[in-house]
Amino acid sequence: MPGLGHNNGPTMEPGESWRRHAWGKARAQLMPVLPIEVVRLRVKRAAEVGLDYKTYASIRAASGHDVIAFLFSTNALRLLAPQPSLPLDRQQKLAAIVDTGRVALTRAPLTPEHVLDLASGLIDHAASAPRPFAPWGESRKALLAAISAQKWPADRVVMVGDTSEERVWAQSARLGYYLPADRYFAA
Repeated sequence: MPGLGHNNGPTMEPGESWRRHAWGKARAQLMPVLPIEVVRLRVKRAAEVGLDYKTYASIRAASGHDVIAFLFSTNALRLLAPQPSLPLDRQQKLAAIVDTGRVALTRAPLTPEHVLDLASGLIDHAASAPRPFAPWGESRKALLAAISAQKWPADRVVMVGDTSEERVWAQSARLGYYLPADRYFAA
């Protein structure tokens, strides 16, 4: 048993490098090797949802599921007062999404109806976001209400947000993933 002050670091006994090699090889063998057809389908799906393959694969690995919907904050969409308008890069990205739901979370002074008007045809549904600094349970309830109308499981929905508060919303609702807006809307 290690003595006081020992940090339980790697052993320095002979054969340590061989054990590390064997461990690494065994771990690599446990990782699934996907057939090329599956990889091709996933690359295609990544493009359909507007993600690079690496990000899409990260989302699948984290959630264990495909992306079936995106939940966008109005901050991420750059729909900001006093003159909200959907920037061209956001319009193009939203228009390119295939077979994936798009929901906007709105904050006053914007209303869900106003956001649906501003993003006509680019957003499927809009709902009110949690109030500022809302407790965890209240945030969870608001997000789940936004996606429950579509009957989407939360772990298959990706939140695209722009603030640390929005990241907390995604965690409170146990969404499949949180993606910063600058990463999602990158050129």
